[in-house]
Amino acid sequence: MSASPLPQEILRHKRDGLQLRDGEIHSLVRGITDGSLCDAQIGAFAMAVRLRGMDPSETLTLTLAMRDSGRVIDWRAFDLPGPLLDKHSTGGVGDSVSLLLAPMLAACGAYVPMLSGRGLGHTGGTLDKLEALPGYRSTVDIDELQRVVRDTGLAIVGASSELAPADARLYAVRDVTATVDSIPLITASILSKKLAAGSQALVLDVKTGSGATLTDPDAARELAHTLVAVASKAGLKASAWITAMDQPLTDRVGNALELGAVLDVLAGRAEQPLLLSLSLALGAELMTAGGLASGWSDAVGRLRKALASGAAAERFARMVAALGGPTDVFERRNRHFAPAPMVAAVFAERAGTVTGMDVRRIGMALVSLGAGRSHPDQVVDPRVGFTALARIGCRVDSERPLALVHAADKHSLLQASDALRGAFRIVDETSQRELPLLHERIAPRATEAA
Repeated sequence: MSASPLPQEILRHKRDGLQLRDGEIHSLVRGITDGSLCDAQIGAFAMAVRLRGMDPSETLTLTLAMRDSGRVIDWRAFDLPGPLLDKHSTGGVGDSVSLLLAPMLAACGAYVPMLSGRGLGHTGGTLDKLEALPGYRSTVDIDELQRVVRDTGLAIVGASSELAPADARLYAVRDVTATVDSIPLITASILSKKLAAGSQALVLDVKTGSGATLTDPDAARELAHTLVAVASKAGLKASAWITAMDQPLTDRVGNALELGAVLDVLAGRAEQPLLLSLSLALGAELMTAGGLASGWSDAVGRLRKALASGAAAERFARMVAALGGPTDVFERRNRHFAPAPMVAAVFAERAGTVTGMDVRRIGMALVSLGAGRSHPDQVVDPRVGFTALARIGCRVDSERPLALVHAADKHSLLQASDALRGAFRIVDETSQRELPLLHERIAPRATEAA
């Protein structure tokens, strides 16, 4: 048996733009997982990939090696009567689709083991929103994850240390070495966990626009194609939508505030048109791929029925209770969400119509309030955020504010208010063309299909 190649030799190969052999990639991933590679070597690998790239076969090998760095969930013993479906978003502001879509899918007969993350930088995190509920456990072992999915149809939790452990260490190094935006590394990070979770179909929401991680539409398109191709070659049925992050998907942003918006939609108390439209589009992809609907219109009709009948709300409530949260999340929701100490309206400096906004700036204003993180270990405040957020096409004036700011103290309130004023583009015109939410669907090519 030949000795494993020296890490510095593998790093030199990628630094010089050479294609890495399968054995070299597996050796690096083993070293990341068992600790034999130091952080400097991991950082050098990430930077070499960021600058030199990886071809499709390298990216696939890296993804599978990271998947196999831990356990891969086997669902066969559970004999589930429906398909295992999943969704992933590349992140944005006010993006609560997972919270609405997962219970709708479960109510239609799917099983949804959804591994989600926390917010970092200007993008929000699904787990932060759920953890606004007292007692909710987002960290569970694989056995409990499988039990909750079997019993309730869904579980929205974080990836345990048993799943793709190489990714956790590699991502931590990427975060501090300016290599987060590498498309091969993004692809391997997302898909290694999704493949380890054992789902049978995946839809990817790849965002572009001022609030997205990838603001350039061409980069978003490249990532979407890469994700779909690698997932398909790995045996996972996948498709993607490139979607707009030109404004938050809800008129409430902040962890408890967004969760409250989703609860209102599930309970039929309010509408969030952008959130619902995107949830239906992504859900229709999964319903059709999983054999739960004959086509787009059939899938949308079934999803709407699950929402209108209360079945989706019932699934959500069962999941929350099974994961340690309150058993009366809908009946006594106000009891579970503490209000922010201060609430104040923020008005624009001039009257007019909102024609655009810097969504990243809105996200960073949330961070200044304490709703987001500037480093991974930061604790978030679930109470703070914005409500009644003006939408593109809305008129603002001395009576209609840009938003209501929910803050923990006066200093953060003033800081967030100033940032919010600078985030909106306001003109005198009274009409505004509707911006498309769905830009482009990416399906696997014939040679890639799982």
